[in-house]
Amino acid sequence: MPINRLKEFLNGQHIKYVAFNHSPAYTAQEIAALAHVRGKELAKTVMVKLDNKMAMAVLPASLKVDFERLQKAAGAGQVELASEKEFKDMFPDCEIGAMPPFGNLYGMEVYASHRLAEDAEIAFNAGSHTELIRMAYKDFERLVKPKIAKIGFGT
Repeated sequence: MPINRLKEFLNGQHIKYVAFNHSPAYTAQEIAALAHVRGKELAKTVMVKLDNKMAMAVLPASLKVDFERLQKAAGAGQVELASEKEFKDMFPDCEIGAMPPFGNLYGMEVYASHRLAEDAEIAFNAGSHTELIRMAYKDFERLVKPKIAKIGFGT
């Protein structure tokens, strides 16, 4: 079960969270609707390459990655969307496209949208297309230590 690694980490850090199951869903907006979570509270993880190094861009489900802003925030010469083929083996305990926004568990940097901090809580995929975790945003920020920046655009 993919969620075990993440739960063990959160439990080891004495973090309060709620884990829940939902019907299979594959897009962030679909998950938000099924789980009754507002799109701006549901964090989606987008895999990117910063100067050919894999990283996570984490932003509200209602936003899209602004690659120009991400490039500036990362101080990278080149930023591009990573293909599933390029990152699938990096997350052996997760279903493709359902990685939690905990790059620290996978040895990669995390860039998070400043918009996520606007809410007290954050919800995200827990490694599968049927499991979510909801926790305090401040705990997420403390554990992951993402670089916070304006990296998204949209509604």
